[in-house]
Amino acid sequence: MEKLKKKLDSLIDNNIYEINEKKLDPIMIAQKHNDEYIALTAALFSYGNVKAILKFLNSIDFNFLETKKIPTNLYYRFQTKEDIYQFFKALISMKKEYSLNDLFLKGYKKENNVIDGLREIIKKIYEINPYKSKGYEFLIGKIPSNKTKGVSPYKRWNMFLRWMVRDTEPDLGLWKNVKKSDLIIPLDTHTHKVSLKYGLLKRKTYDLAAAIELSENLKKFDPTDPLKYDFALYRIGQFKINL
Repeated sequence: MEKLKKKLDSLIDNNIYEINEKKLDPIMIAQKHNDEYIALTAALFSYGNVKAILKFLNSIDFNFLETKKIPTNLYYRFQTKEDIYQFFKALISMKKEYSLNDLFLKGYKKENNVIDGLREIIKKIYEINPYKSKGYEFLIGKIPSNKTKGVSPYKRWNMFLRWMVRDTEPDLGLWKNVKKSDLIIPLDTHTHKVSLKYGLLKRKTYDLAAAIELSENLKKFDPTDPLKYDFALYRIGQFKINL
């Protein structure tokens, strides 16, 4: 494991986090706007081909959050125009009344559990706009239960948390009072396969339990900031890097 740690550290030292026109990532949108609600939108729509994700996100005039003039002509993969309209409608109402950081802390502070924090935000979205459709519910996700096995790893939500909490490149560090050591890795299929291959993960099921197991194992490399290895593991799978 020490050899693996050195190799991952070397990738980080050699700027595996680099993001540019050849190495695209949805965090580019979050970095551009530096706003928690825009970052949440970017994270939740981050599924599929990265070029398609960025093309869609760049088509959004995020001034709607202030002007309240919601775009009506946008659609993306599983989300219809109505799904997106209803989601943006919920965001406008939330932004008037709530800080996402404060909502998160309401749940998180009980036991320093990030899933409890996410539960508060997701619950609030559905309370503010209980619109129902497959596309709307796919975008937001289910309200987290207390189970970890066999349930979604909440990849896009945990990616959003990484952006908000970590304060070093490439993340934004907009939130306060959340420990980096409590974050759960935004597990995707690339990271899952790479982690199994290199012995960082034993659980073969792609679920929240696997994400938690991997996060705990990465604490052996860095107890205070285990998710600094997230991008390295992701890039290894994305670019088929051999260690």
